[in-house]
Amino acid sequence: MSNTNLIINRRHLLKTAGGAALALGMPGLTGRALAATTITVADPGGPFGPAFRKAFYDPFEKATGIKVVNVAREAEPTAQFKAIVETKSYTWDVCTLTLSARDILVKQNLLEPIGFTRDAAPGLMPEAITDYWMGTDVYSTVFAYRNDQFKGNGPKSWADFWNVEKFPGRRSLRKNPIDSLEQALMADGVSIDQLYPLDVDRAFKSLDKIKQNIAVWWTGGAQSTQLLQSGEVDIISGWNARLQSAIDGGAPATIVWDQGLYSIEGWAIPKGCPRADAAKQFIKFCSAPDRQAAYTEVLAYGPTNLDAYKSISADRAKILPTSPENLKKMRVANESWWSENRAAVTERFNSWLLT
Repeated sequence: MSNTNLIINRRHLLKTAGGAALALGMPGLTGRALAATTITVADPGGPFGPAFRKAFYDPFEKATGIKVVNVAREAEPTAQFKAIVETKSYTWDVCTLTLSARDILVKQNLLEPIGFTRDAAPGLMPEAITDYWMGTDVYSTVFAYRNDQFKGNGPKSWADFWNVEKFPGRRSLRKNPIDSLEQALMADGVSIDQLYPLDVDRAFKSLDKIKQNIAVWWTGGAQSTQLLQSGEVDIISGWNARLQSAIDGGAPATIVWDQGLYSIEGWAIPKGCPRADAAKQFIKFCSAPDRQAAYTEVLAYGPTNLDAYKSISADRAKILPTSPENLKKMRVANESWWSENRAAVTERFNSWLLT
């Protein structure tokens, strides 16, 4: 790369929105990063692609001259991630990981350090950054109800969700023990702050009480949106953005944030990646509050850099998980507990469904 191009890229870095923070946070792009003209990032696909393109990919390329090519990753990318590192076939330079996937890959020593700490991005939620990963978006599991069914007197807690006499209507839960067990325990009176380790026996006893009233056990996010939007069910658990999609599509519904459980998805780099320096620059760029605010215009997920709310409208903030009013009503799910117990509990849950 010529000296002229280096000067141009430096100017872009300083002019681009979010670039000033990036430039201040790092003394300059390293030789390896400058030499990398293209990095490939793996995101969840679907609406994430265009939203992240607008918020991260194109602005990063404008700021640095490093082109970003995005591909959709698998729903469970840990095996794919491991293969990439072990074969040294780096088809990805950066990939989004959930908390549980991150923990699995850290234990297997398959991640590259991201190269910065929260001191460089103090607005980040404390749980949104480690040595090997930076959270980018927050999603929450909550429930929603149809206003036309409950007419101003809707359920406000999981105990209300379980109360079929006071709040009659067709119900739907996720066909998965994850989240469903926590919801069952909160319905039975367990405080959201005292959920873990989960009392599995108590959770199944609580699920016994609601089982015959579950009209649909949903298996995918798109299905949950359709169930709420069509009115096939009156009250449903689900991921906030999927429920919001139904509301955006015209469903007369209300999301209940109380007793919600949130989790975080974020960027990680495969260990030994030859373009690690450029990947680190990219992840740091994604920590900027104005960049995170930009994707919330399209996706109803919460930014992990809470300073983003300085540039998010009050109306939009109301539907995002990490807005102050919503975040204080929820707690982060314990992914470590599920990593250790998922197989056994899933087997029990699937057997329970058949009885």
